[in-house]
Amino acid sequence: MSKQNKEFIILVALCIGFVTTAVAQHKRYAIKNGIGIIGGLTQYDIATDNFNTKSGSGFIGGMIATVDLPHKWYTVSYGLQFSQNTLEITGRPSLATITQEQMEYKLMAVQLAFMLHAKVLGDNLTIDLGPQLQYNSELELKDDNQSNFVIDGFDNLLAKDISKISQFNVNGVIGASAGIGNFKLRAAYSYGFTNIFNKLNDQNLTTTPTSEKFEGHQNMLSFALMITF
Repeated sequence: MSKQNKEFIILVALCIGFVTTAVAQHKRYAIKNGIGIIGGLTQYDIATDNFNTKSGSGFIGGMIATVDLPHKWYTVSYGLQFSQNTLEITGRPSLATITQEQMEYKLMAVQLAFMLHAKVLGDNLTIDLGPQLQYNSELELKDDNQSNFVIDGFDNLLAKDISKISQFNVNGVIGASAGIGNFKLRAAYSYGFTNIFNKLNDQNLTTTPTSEKFEGHQNMLSFALMITF
């Protein structure tokens, strides 16, 4: 088992313990606690001027703890989700090659969110928003044969050179949930407030013919089914 996988497992275990403990706490006022599981599909991209990117698909799964205050106009939830996403960056086999090819990268992430859900039609329709903390893997090139491809727009920046991105990031999330009873459909859009490429600026990479610093902000659209208990 790789060191990166061990870090993900430890973080998941700690977060699940936090959620379980928080749900078990007793309150003196009337509340409705619940716990749910969520799973669905994602569309992921990184908005940047440094690379030509194309969004890719992925999936999410996780746990959510809900706290419903019946006399309030909102409910709150906090939860942990794991996502695996892909995106493509344009490159070419060598500097002398004109033909461009898409290089596919994989990114895994563990995200911990605290969300406020404004009731539009009671619990049947809510508007969701809140902050999200993220620990993600490095960018993993799916085809090792492309590791020495030159990234489009650069003279000597290789596909393998941009893998060591920033692994701790902060996102904002907005979306909506709709459903009846224990079943809801949830659509959410998350945007990265932090520069996920910031760590690349500390690696003395060759960026000719440009001298611009690396900057990128991730964005992820997810569609998921949530089942509460």
